[in-house]
Amino acid sequence: MLALERRNLILEKLQDEKRVVVSELSQMYGVSEETIRRDLDKLEKEGLAIKSYGGAVINEDVSIDLPFNVRKNQNVVGKQKMAEIVASLVHDGEHLLLDASTTAVFVAKALKEKERLTVITNSMEILLELADVSGWNIISTGGMMKEGYLAFLGSRTEEVIRSYFADTVIFSCKALDEKLGVMESQEAFGTAKKAMLDSGRKKILVVDNTKFDQTAFSVAGKLRDIDIIVTDEKPSDKWLQLFEEVGVECRYP
Repeated sequence: MLALERRNLILEKLQDEKRVVVSELSQMYGVSEETIRRDLDKLEKEGLAIKSYGGAVINEDVSIDLPFNVRKNQNVVGKQKMAEIVASLVHDGEHLLLDASTTAVFVAKALKEKERLTVITNSMEILLELADVSGWNIISTGGMMKEGYLAFLGSRTEEVIRSYFADTVIFSCKALDEKLGVMESQEAFGTAKKAMLDSGRKKILVVDNTKFDQTAFSVAGKLRDIDIIVTDEKPSDKWLQLFEEVGVECRYP
């Protein structure tokens, strides 16, 4: 097992259980306790864990970005439910913009029964997911590959996005604040999503319940920029009232 793969598994365990013990991890992965300590050192330097006596605890800071492969395995059932709702809103022959979120990967999977779609995306994972679909047009934005995110970002990416006008933009976000709106932890992701919001007719934000009432570093758009919000649980009355006030339709299982 590669060290990176082992660290991702440790991080998944941290996400599930909130803490890990060095001796248990050593036996689980068949490596020395010193190797596990080096793994935890690496996770702590990346801001993903906080070392404690005999182990580590998860860093609960919402501004910390987990690796793509770890995020992809979080809330799988919720993402599948949201993806099914989004798929019901998409019609054959549409032109779509999909962002580089793990949620959008689930949406791409759910869309595979559709016909003659054109998908423009800055996600390497979505490009791979749709590589075997026939009868579709798959367009990569290109740009600078962001290490650990499988995402194309930067001015070139945004230029390509703005050269199209899609029927539907489907995207997710890091946080959703009632005043600040749609937020991302890194500016490059925020500006890419701003470009997407400017380049589509209907905008669908797909966001799970844990992102509500959170803030992050970069503002990607306002609530009024969104047409439909798809989430995995019924939002609070406060949020439902806010959506009604700004004219946003809310869908949930």
